[in-house]
Order: sequence, then C-alpha cells, then structure tokens
Amino acid sequence: MSINSKLLSIIQDNATEKEFNWILSKATGENKNILIAFVAAPRYVSKKTIEVDLGEENILHTWSLDRLVRVFLILSFKSDSEEAYFKSINALFDTAEINEAVALYSALPYLSFSEKWIYRATEAVRSNIGLIFDSLTFRNTFPATYFTEAEWNQLVLKCIFNDKPIHLINGLAERANQKLADTLSDFAHERWAAGRSVPAQVWRLVTHFLNEEILKDIEKLLQTDNSENQIAAILVCKETTYEPAKALLIKYVSIINDLGEDNITWKKLEK
Repeated sequence: MSINSKLLSIIQDNATEKEFNWILSKATGENKNILIAFVAAPRYVSKKTIEVDLGEENILHTWSLDRLVRVFLILSFKSDSEEAYFKSINALFDTAEINEAVALYSALPYLSFSEKWIYRATEAVRSNIGLIFDSLTFRNTFPATYFTEAEWNQLVLKCIFNDKPIHLINGLAERANQKLADTLSDFAHERWAAGRSVPAQVWRLVTHFLNEEILKDIEKLLQTDNSENQIAAILVCKETTYEPAKALLIKYVSIINDLGEDNITWKKLEK
C-alpha cells in the first residue's frame, strides 16, 4: 500500500463525510488547487488529535487531523515535472506559517526528489521555533536517512542542550558515532563544572564508543547518589563491547543489587 493510500485510509476513519468529500475533491484536482487546499485545510477539517500508524517500525505519530490532511494533500501533488514540483513546494516552505511548516516537515520523508529537501531540513535544525524543530526531529525518518554525520550530530546535540527527549529521534542508535560520543563527554564536563546535570539517557549514545576517558565519566555516574545516572552507567557497561567497562559491573555490583535488575532499563530514563 502506498503512503498516500495509508493516509487516505486513516483520514477516512477519522473525518466526517463532509470533511472527507472535501479532502478527496481537492486531492484529485489540479496542482494549484491542492496548494490552495493545503493552506485552507484548517477551515474545512477539524484539529482533533489522532494516532497515525504509517507502518514504519516503532513509529506512531500523534497528529491533529488537519496536519494529517495537509501531509496527504502535499503528497497528492503531481510530480511529473521536477522543476515545477520543486518550485511549488519550495514556495510553500517560503511562505508557511508555523502549522503549515510543521506539516511540510512531517511530509519530508515522502516528498519526491528527496535530496533536494536536505537544506530545508537543516534549516529546521537551526530554527528557534520549537514546533518546527520537533516536527523534523521526532519520529521523522528524514534526518537519519539523509543527514551527514555533522548535520546529524548538530540535531542530536541541540536536543540534549535543550533537554528534549532524544529517545523520540528515529535512527538514534544507528547513527550514533564517535564524534558525538566525544562531544557529549565534553558537554558533560562543562555541565558538571557549572554544577549542573546531564539527562541520564543521553549516555546511551556512548555505549559503542567507550574509551579510557569516557569510561571515567561512566564511573563518575556510578559514584553519584542519583539512581538514574547509575542506571545509565550500568546499561552502558552491560551493552558495550569495551572490556574494561565490564570490571565496573563487578566493582559496583552492590548498586545493581540495590536498584534491582527489573529497574535497569533505558525505558526508565526516557522523559
């Protein structure tokens, strides 16, 4: 089933008959009418919240119906001419208000001529508007698929700097890298020096990139009286292949026993 067929099925299950007929009439019309409908959608479609399952592994979107309809409409735009397609969608990005931009960034993984939209995605990473940044960053497959390592690291680090929930980033484990792990360690040192903390779950990013220096950070976490830090440190030591980390599990086995094995999961740290 195509992405648009899935979207249409979800819309039909959640829209009124009047709403659905309006959506269908616009989606099957000329491109210029689709663009007009994209902007006008909230006047004809409700903003009720629905769960959107597009069949992507472990991704369940929570969108408003008008956001879903906007994504559906933009994916109904005919792409026979690359030049015309790019010009029209690009114009939408240029003139979009916040909710329109959110829909456009939500649609990025499914737009035609994918690589042409990378620069738009990097713009969202630099955005100071939370809704726009979040629509690209969370439960969106585009960054993990198309970002360079530097672009990816910038996105993840911005989440960490702003205490955002990194576990909602698609591809987080697959795109982890040594440079990101080293930068996280430096960031933690700066925070600690300022008497501030680091969200415990971010240490999952160093699991496969441990070295002598980062292992010192992990032991520091074990020595705190913060159970979340201890859980993160134990999980890193359990999941890494870096052999010196295994010794910490023996050294601090009493902490593991006190916490209880059932409580030592990343899920406990996801906020």
